[in-house]
Amino acid sequence: MARQVELMVRRTCGSCARVAEQIRPVVEGAGAGLTLRDVDESPELAMEFGDRVPVVVIDGEEFACWEVDDEELAAELAGNRAG
Repeated sequence: MARQVELMVRRTCGSCARVAEQIRPVVEGAGAGLTLRDVDESPELAMEFGDRVPVVVIDGEEFACWEVDDEELAAELAGNRAG
């Protein structure tokens, strides 16, 4: 079953757009799905994430906030978790 990656974003967030473009090839290369979720479209998401966007969530678990290391993301998606 393919891993599911969600990127929590806001439309007005320049960093969110940058991270989305950065991680898209890593996620696609791992055969995972990528969904962008605008936290402002859900009161629950807006409350949970507040101004902490972009946030990468993999299979429902928060993976990274603000900055994403491509190598760490690729390793996580491949199942090679560090630690």
